[in-house]
Amino acid sequence: MKNILKIADELNIPEDYIECYGKYKAKINEDFFNIVTDKKNGKLILMTSINPTPFGEGKTTQSIGLTMGLNKLGKKSIVVLREPSLGPVFGIKGGAIGGGKATVEPQEDINLHFTGDFHAITSANNLLCAVIDNHIFNGNKLNIDQNNIVIKRAIDMNDRSLRDITINGSKVSYNTGFEITAACEIMAICCLANDKENLREMLGNILVAYDINGRPVYAKQLEVVGAMMALLKDVLKPNLVQTAEETPCIVHLGPFANIAHGCNSVVATKLGLKLADYCIVEAGFGSDLGAEKFMDIKCRKAKLRPDLSIIVATVKALKYNGYMPIEDITKKNMDYLKKGIVNLGKHIENMKKYNIPVMVCINRFDTDDDEEIEYIREYASKYDVPVEISEAFSKGSEGSVDFAEKVVEILGIKEANYTPLYDLNLTIEQKIEKICKEIYGAKEVTFLDKAKDNIIKANEFGYNNLPICIAKTPSSLTDDAKILGRPENFNITIRNIKINAGAGFIVAYAGNIMTLPGLGKSSKYKDFR
Repeated sequence: MKNILKIADELNIPEDYIECYGKYKAKINEDFFNIVTDKKNGKLILMTSINPTPFGEGKTTQSIGLTMGLNKLGKKSIVVLREPSLGPVFGIKGGAIGGGKATVEPQEDINLHFTGDFHAITSANNLLCAVIDNHIFNGNKLNIDQNNIVIKRAIDMNDRSLRDITINGSKVSYNTGFEITAACEIMAICCLANDKENLREMLGNILVAYDINGRPVYAKQLEVVGAMMALLKDVLKPNLVQTAEETPCIVHLGPFANIAHGCNSVVATKLGLKLADYCIVEAGFGSDLGAEKFMDIKCRKAKLRPDLSIIVATVKALKYNGYMPIEDITKKNMDYLKKGIVNLGKHIENMKKYNIPVMVCINRFDTDDDEEIEYIREYASKYDVPVEISEAFSKGSEGSVDFAEKVVEILGIKEANYTPLYDLNLTIEQKIEKICKEIYGAKEVTFLDKAKDNIIKANEFGYNNLPICIAKTPSSLTDDAKILGRPENFNITIRNIKINAGAGFIVAYAGNIMTLPGLGKSSKYKDFR
């Protein structure tokens, strides 16, 4: 690894703006933004995927592989990723730094405590919750209804036992729970804030509860925003690291895409666009979740205009979507591939709805057969979408040069005209239905009574024009994780609605999705020695 000051120097970032955390990681001071404000933006490339499977599709690996390939071609490129949560690090996934020869370094630091961003967000969230309880205990001048507190405590760990808890004190007693830090509203706020003043305003606008008359109570009314800002003083500074081939990488903040909006921070993406000619970002899970939220929430709010969307697919994942048994998944089988490839077709259609160029990246493995690869090429050609193989996992930049060349070629001949999926002036129900029907492919959407009641509140208090963030299983286009491929004639059930007034979007909970995962039967904590 190079000393991080050398990486900064290659990006023309003066040492005065680098705050080192040891030799190999650093934060970029926000004052540096003023220097690059007038610089021309590079090309913004989104890496997404088909619906994820137990094998992993390699979206992060290919994001890293592409930036290394572009740099090998002599192009100035940077990859901007999300920070890993400790939940997946010790859970089933095991981290988020890529794989094989396409990783970001230092791996252990990034996967664990890194520069403390998650800790700061967790602390700010839990301080807010403690202040609410303290306010009630000391007289409750705001008349907060203890049975209508809508913010939960946070923890950066998978722990199903904390999903539902009871606060049981002498003057404070109510049912609540924890959610994982990556799903909390303060994580979303830090990701969407433009600067510290914007952050302060957004924190103050967090809707924390309703009073006994049904009126909203906000964080700013509790006089806690200044203390939260103190805890978050370094969070908006992007983290600079490097890839396995010592090319620059920014890793900053990390909401999940199944239960949050799934994109790295606005400040990191905007900085990446100023630092390089090609800025690669990823959005969590498949195009039905992270990519849709990237397009309809992040790009809309940050006034970003993506130039290309890349859908990562693997032969194994497509056969899995055809219901091929896991024990046989590495064996050649055209029948299962033909059944499952319709999942890729839906994701291509989804990305084309945003009026930007689309391509497919096949993350190739040694077990893949040439006939299987060629069939994917032929299938994608029906959609007029180019396909390129990447072997970044096994070969690093050498395995992704052809992929990088194809990306440069597409960006040189195809124009993007980014358009969001829906108009914000539609009703909340109409926006949810548009996502469910056009992106997931649902026939009908059912709103349960709790969701209907909270939609009424959102309309009453002027939040009807916000974008929508649907919390849904990532494993399926439906709200049932067991239904694979490209199902038809299915129903999506919206069981609840939450107003994230600070972050500026409405969360709609579909099916039985939970905001605090549990550890799996075979989790990665066993691998630590």
